[in-house]
Order: sequence, then C-alpha cells, then structure tokens
Amino acid sequence: MGIKYYLKEMRVHHYIKNLLVFVPLACSGQFFNYDKLFNALFTFLSFCFLSSAIYFINDIKDIEKDRNHPTKCNRPLAAGKITIKSAIIFTVFLVIMAIVFSAVRFNAYASLLLLCYFVINIGYSFGLKDIPLVDIAILVAGFLIRAVCGAYVTDIRISNWLYFVIISSAFYLCLGKRRNELMQESDNDTRKVIKKYPLVFLDNNMYMYMALIFVFYALWTVDEKTLAAYNCSGLIWTVPLVMLIFMKYSLTIEGNSDGDPVEVLLHDKILALMCIVYLIIMFALLYVLG
Repeated sequence: MGIKYYLKEMRVHHYIKNLLVFVPLACSGQFFNYDKLFNALFTFLSFCFLSSAIYFINDIKDIEKDRNHPTKCNRPLAAGKITIKSAIIFTVFLVIMAIVFSAVRFNAYASLLLLCYFVINIGYSFGLKDIPLVDIAILVAGFLIRAVCGAYVTDIRISNWLYFVIISSAFYLCLGKRRNELMQESDNDTRKVIKKYPLVFLDNNMYMYMALIFVFYALWTVDEKTLAAYNCSGLIWTVPLVMLIFMKYSLTIEGNSDGDPVEVLLHDKILALMCIVYLIIMFALLYVLG
C-alpha cells in the first residue's frame, strides 16, 4: 500500500500548526485540567485529519501542474506513487475521522469553526489562492480559527491582545513565505499569484506585522487581566526573547529558504532551541512561579 507515501501526502509534519488549539488552554494556566485537555486534544486531532484531507484535495486538483513543477513533482500523487482513485477514497476516510474526533467531545461552535475551516480551504484550493491578499487572508484565518476553536472547546476566554499576537504572527509568516516563493520563482512555478506581489510590498508589510507582534505581545504581558490571572509580573521579561526569536526567523528566511514556517522551524536548530527555551520559561512563569 505504501503507507509512507500516504503519510508524506498527509504532510504530518505540518500538524505543528494545529498546536495552536492548545494555546488558550496553555495560556490560561489550566493545562493540567484533564477534562479541558482532552477536549483540546480531540479538537487537535480533528484539525490534523481535516488539514490532511485538504492537502489531498489540493494535490488531486493540481496534479498536472505539480508534475511540471521542479519540486512538487516529487509529491506522491504527482509522482504516481498514489493513484487518484486511492487518494479520493483516503480523503473521504480522513474527513470521516475528523468528524468522529470532533463528535467525541462535541461542541457546536467548534464544529461550526471546523466546517468553516474546511470550506474556506476548499475555496482556497479551487481558485481563491490565485487572488492576491485573499490567499493570505485565508491562510491567516486558518491560524486564527485553530486558536478560537481551542478556546471554545476548553471554555476559556483569552485576552484580545493574544488574539492580535496570533493574527499578526500569521500575517508575518504568510507574507514571509510569499516573499521567498517570489525570490525563488522560476518559469516552471505553478503559483502565478506570487508574481502579483511586488517584493517591496511583501518586505514592508512583513516588518510592519513583526513590529505589531512585539507591541501586542508586550501589551498582553502587562494587561491587568493577564497579571490577575497568573499573579506573575515576570511575563514582561519574555518580550526580548520573543523579539530575538522573530529576528532569528527573519534572518533565516532571508537566506536560502523557501520561507515555509514549518520547514524553517524543523531545520533551523538554533531557532528551534530558542523556541524550546521560551516554552520552558513560559511554563515556569505560568505553572511554577505564578
């Protein structure tokens, strides 16, 4: 059957993005509330299966284009390792699994958000990705939906500043990916929308959003509700580390990188180490010292 080809087509390593579901729970100081944790876990699994189904649908639609692309031609579907019929059957299976995990800890709002996530991404695959700004807006919406969904299933209200951090970060990451796709484009590139983005536009907006990340994150750390929830004033001292993390990310993607956030994180060991240090410090502040 070639399970490895299905796993590759599922883009399992991109499940890192779905960890956003846990952000509301982790930032609430209630991560070890097991009832809420299991709610978030099943929602995380729903997003994993649903996102993989979307990748299959997108690659089925673009199979001919991908076969003419210098790197996408190596994808299992484009390379002929998986047949279109098998891919369609497996996609149905993935959607069913997403529904099953969503139903285990059913939440009406979360289910509606999952449906919304699926619909807008189908729209993305079938043409919206070719419209400048709309393509980026849909990707950003996907990040935000994950976090909001995590808040609903755990019944946690998080600071609006934290939502702004997520939105600004998503814009920054998506613009950075488009920037590097533009820098590395070739005549064989199948993403024609990339050519509609001037490089100076991408650069200017990237760094505008990076500045907003720092502002919104700093405001979250000193927000009265945040301080009251954790009884900890030390969060403000994590701001310099967040700045360094994004500066290191910026340095990496302006080098020889395709700008994909997951690929950058997985291959840049220093950046990954900085992120781990940040998570350890946050854990200590929220769950040990708070």
